[in-house]
Amino acid sequence: MAEKVCYYEVLRIERSASKVEVDRAYRKLAIKYHPDSNRDDEGAVEKFKEATEAYEVLSDGEKRQRYDQHGHAGVDGVHQFNDVEDIFDAFGDLFGGGMFGDLFGGRGGSGGGRRRRARKGADIRCNVTLSLEEAARGVEKDISFRRRVNCESCDGSGAERGSKPTQCETCGGQGQVIQSAGILRVQTACPNCSGTGKQISQPCGDCRGSGLQNKKAELSVSIPAGVDDGMRVRVPGEGEGSPDGGPVGDCYVFITIRPHDLFKRDGSHLILQLPISYSQAALGADIQVPTLEGPHELRVDPGTQNGDVFTLRGKGVVDPRAGRTGDLLVQVFIEVPKKVNSDQERLLRELAELDHESVLPHRKSFLENLKNFFDPETDPSES
Repeated sequence: MAEKVCYYEVLRIERSASKVEVDRAYRKLAIKYHPDSNRDDEGAVEKFKEATEAYEVLSDGEKRQRYDQHGHAGVDGVHQFNDVEDIFDAFGDLFGGGMFGDLFGGRGGSGGGRRRRARKGADIRCNVTLSLEEAARGVEKDISFRRRVNCESCDGSGAERGSKPTQCETCGGQGQVIQSAGILRVQTACPNCSGTGKQISQPCGDCRGSGLQNKKAELSVSIPAGVDDGMRVRVPGEGEGSPDGGPVGDCYVFITIRPHDLFKRDGSHLILQLPISYSQAALGADIQVPTLEGPHELRVDPGTQNGDVFTLRGKGVVDPRAGRTGDLLVQVFIEVPKKVNSDQERLLRELAELDHESVLPHRKSFLENLKNFFDPETDPSES
């Protein structure tokens, strides 16, 4: 078995080449060795396959990294093309309007182009708003929306009942026409049938020949536990019907989470800001704190400082991707009362004296404060 040539050498690029440079190099070689331009040159066909195999690896960031680390052994099992048809099956989009901009037609030798693929129906977007509790636990939600489905009157054919669509005479049912441009061929949608490959002489009166009708849909969607704001849930096969008999599209449910009165969310973690008193912070306390599962006892250690964070493991939200449950982060802040009763004031003043802290005297009036401000030498006891 012949030793494989380095993929970078095949595409004639440096190992530091960017994705754009990889695309440009492959495009140049694919045009040069494309089978439609070299019908009797087997060597060109082999070079075309070799370039495509190199491109498949070097255009993919993960495969390229494995190749750079381990060489060809790192990408064993990656597509190896036995013939040109394998390439067009795997990379058909590139040659039918992707990076080659419709430069090439298909493999049909008579200019008929590749056989048109049935198009998938359009996807539908729906919006769902959840509470934090619903998002954390998962919920079944009823949604309704309008979508286009296959017309019941014509079974999606677009033709009036009793008649049938006929094959487009211009493209022969392929939906594509190809025009020669030197050694290359330009492939475009058929102007006569707009790419459908069929003609309808008697359009259905209900769908006006489109094969689709607008209808209201009502679904019950299962929202998994742990979804976050901006995530989406895919409901396969609940989108719009295909205009030419292809698979039905999908419905994507986009999630919005309402702000919560107590908790803020950071990924799978929850954040709770908890007010505590000065005495609780200084002496410590056992406090009931809310969680999504109900009250939970939190021990506040003596000497707790303003802004300290306590972690309750596993009291957050499950990560729907990893399956792990986050934590509840309780950040405490010391709340100073705006008013105190006489007993509280007396005790606080005693504490202040013990701490040798300066506090405003109880009966000192504003005028006395003002007098001292302008005449600091005056002894308050003399007034």
